[in-house]
Amino acid sequence: MRYTVRHLTRFDYEFPVRFARCNLRLHPVDWDGQRVEEYALTIDPQTPLLPGRDNGYCVLGERFVLDKRTSALAIESRSTVTVDRIAPEPAADDLSVAEAGRLARDVRDLGRTAPANFLFPSPLIAAFPEIAAWCAEELRPERGVVEAGLALARAIRAGFQYDGSATELDTSPAEAFAARRGVCQDFAQIMISGARSAGLAAAYVSGYLRTIPPPGKERLVGADATHAWVILWCGPARGWLGFDPTNGCTVGPDHIVAAIGRDYADVAPIDGVFVGRNGQKIDVSVDVEPLG
Repeated sequence: MRYTVRHLTRFDYEFPVRFARCNLRLHPVDWDGQRVEEYALTIDPQTPLLPGRDNGYCVLGERFVLDKRTSALAIESRSTVTVDRIAPEPAADDLSVAEAGRLARDVRDLGRTAPANFLFPSPLIAAFPEIAAWCAEELRPERGVVEAGLALARAIRAGFQYDGSATELDTSPAEAFAARRGVCQDFAQIMISGARSAGLAAAYVSGYLRTIPPPGKERLVGADATHAWVILWCGPARGWLGFDPTNGCTVGPDHIVAAIGRDYADVAPIDGVFVGRNGQKIDVSVDVEPLG
């Protein structure tokens, strides 16, 4: 599949701001089964774009400083991406959960995709005994790692309610787990916390999901949204495979990877600061259009 992705974020300030500094992680990365053909970024008001700081993970960052007064700021990225990926399925010769974890700890590579980077708690995803115990029911040591990952994604899909008003960006996995509700970020971070507690290398993926409208309905421009899911290191032969706990499935041609890190803080599409009075209103619109 080929897709065009348009991601528009607009900030409207109650009073004109005097200064703003933003870090951007909107440029999709090349990844297994995915190639980025084109990428363009537009900022209004116009301001020079600077290279982002390398955080050591699979992130293509950019940043800018806006030092002119403005009441609004719009950041728009446009990408064309080719995805040639088949959703993985469990296989009879998959490593067990215990074997995949042991081999991950034995890998001596420390590159961007090295499993060692994703074995341990990270700033936003700590180890929680309640999550570890709940996830351990699916992540039994002797179970095939792909089968176990898919079973855990399905368990989260069945056991948690999607509720966009239940959590905030800084809600911890423990809080979302206790509430049994949240959004894709919460479900991904719960799955990662449990997988790491079971000894698996688990990474957080920020990206986009192609959504298909109901039969007879038109696809609405801007109706899509950013999405989050999990990749697990499933051994040298199978490598990193994607699991989507929001939808209870493995990751195939409908998922577009934007960035990969330890948790949301590594891959947040936009963060930064502004100097001004009172608050701001943020509107985000995402459009994922299949080209064929």
